[in-house]
Amino acid sequence: MGLDQDGVILPRLRPVDVVRRGVTLGLLGVAPLVVATLSVTGHSDRREFLSVVGGLAGFFGVGLVVIGAGFWWASAGDVRRMRDWGTVTTQGAAVTLVGPLFLRCGLFLLVFGAAALGLYQLVAAAPYGSWLHS
Repeated sequence: MGLDQDGVILPRLRPVDVVRRGVTLGLLGVAPLVVATLSVTGHSDRREFLSVVGGLAGFFGVGLVVIGAGFWWASAGDVRRMRDWGTVTTQGAAVTLVGPLFLRCGLFLLVFGAAALGLYQLVAAAPYGSWLHS
């Protein structure tokens, strides 16, 4: 990785890399979700927890993806990493950092929310007396 004349790390971020990292972080977030789900006692409480977590994560994930894609488009190809914070010299240049950050967080929440809703389906279909039913 090299630096350009402004000190920005090259090559610039690509959407594929941001999507890959957001999805990976979302998949890694499933393990704490399972632990948190198993700590909730009561079948209906567990289902309610998963539906609320899945719904909120999906709602905010869609919002962050749309806003992040808008900021990515507004940065006009000058997309920077968070490590390039020191290269921002104007208020308008901060947009170049926000796009990838919001996009990555939004994708994390979308994957996390989808996992929560999938786990909700497993809990709802679990037979009475099983460890998943509680």
